[in-house]
Amino acid sequence: MRPEETFDFRIRRCWIAMSKMYNELVSASGITVSVGFALLNIDVKDGTPSTALGPKMGMESTSLSRLLKSMESAGLIFKEAHPEDKRSVLLKLTPLGLEKRDASRDAVFKFNAAITNSLGDTQSRSFFHAMDVIEQNIELLRSPIQIS
Repeated sequence: MRPEETFDFRIRRCWIAMSKMYNELVSASGITVSVGFALLNIDVKDGTPSTALGPKMGMESTSLSRLLKSMESAGLIFKEAHPEDKRSVLLKLTPLGLEKRDASRDAVFKFNAAITNSLGDTQSRSFFHAMDVIEQNIELLRSPIQIS
């Protein structure tokens, strides 16, 4: 089997191309893809608990801590005490963070519109179904009890 005929090769190749595309699109706004992704995952109105952001983004706590520290230093986010859980903090967007979030959001919408226009509704639904099946299989293969 040639690499081009494997799912992981095709997914990885698309992921790399997509990352490069997003980096080019958001770099004009002075942010990275990771920063843009974090901004998109912080609730605009209520903020997001810092402990909830890592799982939403699929990031380990060490990497997330570094990212949040750089975002706070850049004036994109600020921390506020959680009103119900004093051990937790809410991450909130600054006006600059909101501006950069909008740039990230525009890039995501532009990409999704282009793909949807190219594929159409039926193929788009099929793609999402296929990705769900792939994700389920990944989880099965990661679990200690594997079904043959």
